[in-house]
Amino acid sequence: MKLNHAQSLELARLCCRALDAKKAEDLRVIDVSALSSITNFLVIATATSEPHVRALRVELEKALDSSKTQIVGVETASESGWTVMDAFDVMVHIFTAETRSRYRLEHLWRDGNEVLVGELLEALGRPGVPKATPRKAKAVKKVPRKKKTGR
Repeated sequence: MKLNHAQSLELARLCCRALDAKKAEDLRVIDVSALSSITNFLVIATATSEPHVRALRVELEKALDSSKTQIVGVETASESGWTVMDAFDVMVHIFTAETRSRYRLEHLWRDGNEVLVGELLEALGRPGVPKATPRKAKAVKKVPRKKKTGR
């Protein structure tokens, strides 16, 4: 069943929430509805390792199953660093950092409209999430130096 644009965006939001909950990095959502006849949104995420790719896929499958969303297909090759999950109106790509930089999907779909992930997650009660930027490492607390005493 083809969803309308707002419903497709809600599905993309659900995918982002599931991926964010499992610590996916550099989440990006691209509206390709004007460019593609097969999907409305691409969700792209980076995993830190192959086991993390699998964990993100499993979490995403659970979220889509719980929302009664039909998963059209899942394509993953062992140790490829890339999993694709097709939920018809939303296609999710989970990469390791190396594989993502090799295929550069954001560049291939640069004519699409980027949806600000921070705004999607803010609507879910996640204030302060950076808008369309990768997560940054936590700041390190500086320890004050002891003053040297002159002898």
